[in-house]
Amino acid sequence: MDQAEISLSNREFSRIKTRVYAVAGIALSDAKRTLVISRLSRIVRALNLPSFDSYIDYLECNGAAVDSQDFVNALTTNLTRFYREDHHFAHLRSYIAGLIGTRPRGSRLRIWSAGCSTGQEPYTIGMDLLTAFPELKRWDFKILATDIDTAVLAKAAGGVYPASELAGLSPERLRPFTSLGDGTISVPETVRQMVSFKPLNLIGHWPMKGPFDAIFCRNVAIYFDRPTQGNVFGRFRSMLAPESFLYIGHSENLGSGGEGFRLVGRTIYQTSAISSKQVAA
Repeated sequence: MDQAEISLSNREFSRIKTRVYAVAGIALSDAKRTLVISRLSRIVRALNLPSFDSYIDYLECNGAAVDSQDFVNALTTNLTRFYREDHHFAHLRSYIAGLIGTRPRGSRLRIWSAGCSTGQEPYTIGMDLLTAFPELKRWDFKILATDIDTAVLAKAAGGVYPASELAGLSPERLRPFTSLGDGTISVPETVRQMVSFKPLNLIGHWPMKGPFDAIFCRNVAIYFDRPTQGNVFGRFRSMLAPESFLYIGHSENLGSGGEGFRLVGRTIYQTSAISSKQVAA
């Protein structure tokens, strides 16, 4: 079957938009129609189904968990790079320097990279902080990295990337990487060991308890509508320690989820000195 032979009717597009919003909170605009055809056609063919309508019928009636996950994976967008939005890492270093100066040696430190994609963000956090503060190797320092797309998580866990992804980085930032000699590089083992990659749907149940000292959720909420954005940012607030930080994307704002946060820098928000759990109690 030729790709051109699979057409997408308005009704089919509406059904796809409804489903991906229900299961992942992703709000597809009409401008994404070509993207939907391109990304889902391969799956429709692989299942030997005649149309997008029959594909949605299949997911609703017979689809196994893996088929439903393939649907979500196909419609998520994963754009990231090492040291993206550098000002966030400069701020994080300053913040962590303060924590190191006030907390006992070996203290607990937790950072969450929500919507981590192929892993460049959490690995950047780990490498940047260990380079600046080698003593963190003796702390209880862990990074949680989550994404709804299981395919990108599998790549992230490997910690291997094309060498071209390091273009533009300074010699100091290049130093921790290992060249594998085949046009790829790997993230240092010490950093890989501190990052845990887990599948997570941000509009679903969150099994972790926190608190986190910092949360990065950058260029993820742009795929949600405003009510969903407000809900997710509000839930982040309950997972953060008092006076900790949330880092979001350059085109995002907290909207209705901003209660309990104050803007302290470009797309950097700090929680109040009293946690939301304390307020609720």
